[in-house]
Amino acid sequence: QVQLVESGGDLVQPGGSLRLSCAASRSIVSIDYMRWFRQAPGNQRELVASISRGGITNYADSVKGRFTISRDTAKNTVYLQMNSLKPEDTAVYYCNGLSTGVFSSWGQGTQVTVSS
Repeated sequence: QVQLVESGGDLVQPGGSLRLSCAASRSIVSIDYMRWFRQAPGNQRELVASISRGGITNYADSVKGRFTISRDTAKNTVYLQMNSLKPEDTAVYYCNGLSTGVFSSWGQGTQVTVSS
């Protein structure tokens, strides 16, 4: 298992940027996937971005070209850089660490609100 703590959520105007952080309680180098999900009111939780143990990244179509997932293994931290934010990006953003067949750990979430 791993404990995850997200931070960086805020109120931002459309077109603005935010960087979310996910701090892990231990090394993330052996975790198969570190992922960011989001959940808007009334919607299901959706996968936004992932980074594999080997560094391969994937993104939801809705955020491609605007969001970037990265990691700093020395700091046991995963980031989500969000640019050109839209009102439809408003959601609670959750960090997830997945070791296939072993555990799936979640953070408590951080609120991102995009509004003028």
